Amino acid sequence: MAQDLMDKLVSLAKRRGFIFQSSEIYGGLGSVWDYGPLGVELKNNLKGRWWRSMVQEREDIEGVDAAILMHPTVWEASEHVNAFTDPLVDCKVCKNRFRADDERLKGEPGTPEGQCPACGNKGSLTAPRMFNLMFKTFMGPVEDDASIVYLRPETAQGIYVNYLNVLQASRQKIPFGIAQIGKAFRNEITPGNFIFRTREFEQMEMQYFVKPGDDETVFEDWKAQRMQWHCDLGIRASKLRFHEHGPDELAHYAKKAFDIEYEFPFGWKEFEGIHNRTDFDLRRHQEFSGKKLDYHDVTTKDRFVPYVVETSLGADRLALVVLADAYREDTIDGEQRVVLALQPSLAPIKVGVFPLVKKDGMPEIARRIYDDLRRSFTVFYDEKGAIGRRYRRQDEAGTPFGITVDGQTSTDHTVTVRDRDSLAQDRVAMDQVTAYLNERLRS
Repeated sequence: MAQDLMDKLVSLAKRRGFIFQSSEIYGGLGSVWDYGPLGVELKNNLKGRWWRSMVQEREDIEGVDAAILMHPTVWEASEHVNAFTDPLVDCKVCKNRFRADDERLKGEPGTPEGQCPACGNKGSLTAPRMFNLMFKTFMGPVEDDASIVYLRPETAQGIYVNYLNVLQASRQKIPFGIAQIGKAFRNEITPGNFIFRTREFEQMEMQYFVKPGDDETVFEDWKAQRMQWHCDLGIRASKLRFHEHGPDELAHYAKKAFDIEYEFPFGWKEFEGIHNRTDFDLRRHQEFSGKKLDYHDVTTKDRFVPYVVETSLGADRLALVVLADAYREDTIDGEQRVVLALQPSLAPIKVGVFPLVKKDGMPEIARRIYDDLRRSFTVFYDEKGAIGRRYRRQDEAGTPFGITVDGQTSTDHTVTVRDRDSLAQDRVAMDQVTAYLNERLRS
């Protein structure tokens, strides 16, 4: 049943133009995905919502957009070169590769009892070896050790190396935060579950710099804020929970860490993390760069290296959460309907415009309404097929409102506005449609 829902989501995503397999005409590239016309709108709406709440509505958080390519010493300081690894086993027969903690593995890898879950051969698995997840490339014309650079595996380090620049340029005082949305890359061994675990992905991260000793209170505050933010997106609270990292799960830099998990069709999985990273990152960069990154409190005369409370959200995983949570199936007049019950403010298309038939001046009136609404909303025009079928297509796309021009429109200058979820239909004056939609989108 769970896999059935994932198959339906993947099919819907392709059919309606949310997400496509990358390089599909060449057979595709493993766990890399392209966002289509509706997908890019949904993802931009999610990123815009996050940026507004994190940066534009707050006085204590600044935004940056750091480069993907960074000085290679950055990744030595952050311990990604040495510690950003996963244990890996290979099958010598079928050449498949697995994480050493893959639940499908039977027996001990590297022994005669180790059995490959793909081809079933025993004794074919290599002993685990450490595999660095960073993508490596070269800068400049010569490919040697001196020209090695990495595609960043996280956006956070771009914030840390700009901490002093932002502090001085913005004239902020501790506590304050720096936020960023950007691409990151990880050469995952076993990616999968559609866009949940991919090799190229987008992160929305915020690092909040605090005085040591205040970190635990600030951590709890951000925990509550982030959970509430997801509920405000319309995600069902019953599908959300916290998971605290135990001592064996904590990253080397973390004092405390909680995941926000969603109950996907394939189980409870993390899509945002809240971490108390202490002063690990700033101290490491201070040590490796020789640049002092401490903070001087002019009021108390104290000097300290700030602690950091991080919120790290995957934009792609959030998109999958929103799609999975919004998917509905129901039956109307004996006909099955698939609906994406997206919060209207997140919907890629806000309103569809339809002439009831292609005659009697209805298409011309509908086109005028469409052109007028495009100044304020993302709008889709459709005059092909039965009106019920056109409604169904927009229901699948998550469009919250449909406007139909019919025979009555030319006599009293009103249109029908249909609500995606309740199926209620209101007659609204043509010159009041924009105000009507604005009111409902705000609510």
